[in-house]
Amino acid sequence: MTPANCPRCGGRLARDNDTGRCAPCQAAERDRLSTSPAVPESFWDHEPLRAALAGRHLGQVIRAYRHHPYHGRNPLPQSVVAGWLGITQAQLSRIENGPALVHLDRLAHWAIVLRIPPPRLWFALPGQPTPIVVSNTSIEEGGSTNRRRFNALAALAGIQASDVLNLLNTSAGPPSHLGMEQVRYAASLVDQFRVADAAVGADAICDIAMHVHDRLSTCAATAAYGRSVGEALQSALAELAIQAAWLAIDSDRRTEARPYLNEAITRARIADDSRAEVRALACMSLLLRQDRPAEAVHCAEAALRTAAGWATPRLTTLLHLRSAHAHAALRDAFGFDREMTKARRAFDGGSHDDDLPFLSFVSEQEVSGIQGLAYLELDRPDRAAACFRTATSGPANAYRRNRVHYMVQLSRALVRQGEIGGGAGAGFSVLSELGRVRSGRTLRVLSEVRSNLTAHRMVPEVRQFVDAYNRTLV
Repeated sequence: MTPANCPRCGGRLARDNDTGRCAPCQAAERDRLSTSPAVPESFWDHEPLRAALAGRHLGQVIRAYRHHPYHGRNPLPQSVVAGWLGITQAQLSRIENGPALVHLDRLAHWAIVLRIPPPRLWFALPGQPTPIVVSNTSIEEGGSTNRRRFNALAALAGIQASDVLNLLNTSAGPPSHLGMEQVRYAASLVDQFRVADAAVGADAICDIAMHVHDRLSTCAATAAYGRSVGEALQSALAELAIQAAWLAIDSDRRTEARPYLNEAITRARIADDSRAEVRALACMSLLLRQDRPAEAVHCAEAALRTAAGWATPRLTTLLHLRSAHAHAALRDAFGFDREMTKARRAFDGGSHDDDLPFLSFVSEQEVSGIQGLAYLELDRPDRAAACFRTATSGPANAYRRNRVHYMVQLSRALVRQGEIGGGAGAGFSVLSELGRVRSGRTLRVLSEVRSNLTAHRMVPEVRQFVDAYNRTLV
C-alpha cells in the first residue's frame, strides 16, 4: 500500500493504515456521533461543496459534506449525519436525492448544525443580517433599501446612524487631513458598539463595526496628521479592531476575528499603548482557546506580563479567567484550579477607579459563568450547572447577552448530566429572549442542545422546547 497524508492534519499515514486518518485525528473525531466537527475555512472551498452551495440545494450540500476528503477515505455514513440533524437515515437519503428544500426553519437549523459559514449560504440564518454592501451603488446611488436596513440595524443597536453613514460614504474620497475631532469620534464609536453589544448581541452590529473600522483604517492610511494625533489615532483604531474581533467571535464568525486582533496588537505597539495590547491579547486568548488552547494560555500569560505593575484587580481577574479556561481546554485540571484560585483572589480586590471601561462586565456572575464553561471542558457538567445557575441568578444586569448565553449553557450542562427535562426547560425559558439578543455562538450551542434532545421527544418538556425552538427560528 502506498503511504499517504492524513487529509485533516497533513501527517504521514502508516503503510497499513486503511482508514484515511492518523490516530490523533481519529481520536479527535470520537464524538462525531453527537455533533458535527469544527472544520477549517478551507473545507468549504472544496469544489463539489462549492457547487452544491451555488446550486442552493441543501440535500446536495449535505451529500458533498459527507464525501469531503477531510473525513478520510470513506465518506461519513448517512446514519451519523442524520443523527446530527435529528432525522432518520431514510429521510436523509430522500433529502439528498430529492427536490431542494424550501422550509426556512429546517434550512436554518441544519446549516447551524453543520456549521456552514453564513456568507456561504443563500439565505440568512436567525440573527444574521443580510450583509450590508458598502459601495457607491448600495449607499449613494439609489440604494435606499440598504440605507433603510442600515438605519434599522443601527437604531436597534443604539448607534448614531447618520454619522456612521457619512463615514461609510465611499463616493467621497478620504479626507486629506485628520485631527483630534475625528479621533474622538472613532473612540466614541467603540463605546457605542460596546453598549449595543451588551444589549442586543453581536449579530446585529458585527458588519457595521467591521465596515466602520475598515473605512477609518483607509482614511488613516492616506491622510496627513501630526504625531500626537497619530498616536491617539493608532490607539483608537486598535480599540475598534478589538471590538470588531469580539463581535465576530460572538457572532460565531471566528475566522474573521484574528486579522483584526493581529492588527490591534500592531497598532497598540506603534502607539505604545499597553492597555490596548493587553485587551487584544485577552481577546486573542479567548479566540484561540477552542482550537489552540496552548497558544491561548501563552496569550493570557503575555497579557499578565504586559499588565504587570498597573493592572487593576478586575483586569487581573479577567486575565486569570482566560488562562483558567484555556488550561481546562487542555484538560489540565491542576492548571485550571491554580488560575481559578488566582482569579477569585483578584476579584475579591473589588472595583477600582482605574478600571478600563470594557471591564464592567467582569462581575460575580461572569466569573461563575466562565468557571462553568471550564468545568464543561473538564467533563464536569454537574459543577458546570451549579456555576451557570449562579451566573443566571439575581437581578438581570446591563449585559443581557451574557445572561442569555449562560442560560443556554445551563441547558447544555443539564442535558449532558442526564437531566433531560431540566435541560429542555432551561432551553425553553431562554427562547423568548432570542428575538432581542442575537449571538451566533449562543444560537450554535442552543442548536447543539436541540440536536441532543431529539432522541427524547417522548419527554413532554422536550417536545415543548423543540416545537418552540422551531417556531422561534422561523
